[in-house]
Amino acid sequence: MDIISQLQEQVNSIAALTFNTFGTLQRDAPPVRLSPNYPEPPSNPTEDSANFADQPKLMSAALVKAAKQFDVLVAALPPSEGGEEAQLRRIAELQAENDAVGQELQKQLEAAEKELKQVQELFSQAADNCLNLKKPD
Repeated sequence: MDIISQLQEQVNSIAALTFNTFGTLQRDAPPVRLSPNYPEPPSNPTEDSANFADQPKLMSAALVKAAKQFDVLVAALPPSEGGEEAQLRRIAELQAENDAVGQELQKQLEAAEKELKQVQELFSQAADNCLNLKKPD
């Protein structure tokens, strides 16, 4: 897998971890009183509340690990060659090359279409000749 694909996979992994972390925190967080005007929220201590204290730490560690892996992949990217001007010059060269190849392909396509038309005409003539050679019954 190339480096860009690995980076994309790592970004997807970080997004999934973040999504799951927020979802878990939202689902498992204990209720909190928002204002003195509201009644005290009911407290439902369960066995899972003991695990809740460890979950943010574990999820944070997984996010940090994924972010560090992303940084390693970014560091493995090849350096840019000569800055923005060189890149723009290279893009212009590639575009000119692409245009030249496109013109050549267009010429080949036109020649192939012309040849196809000739073959179709010859086939039509051959079919007509075959029909004319049949004797009427």
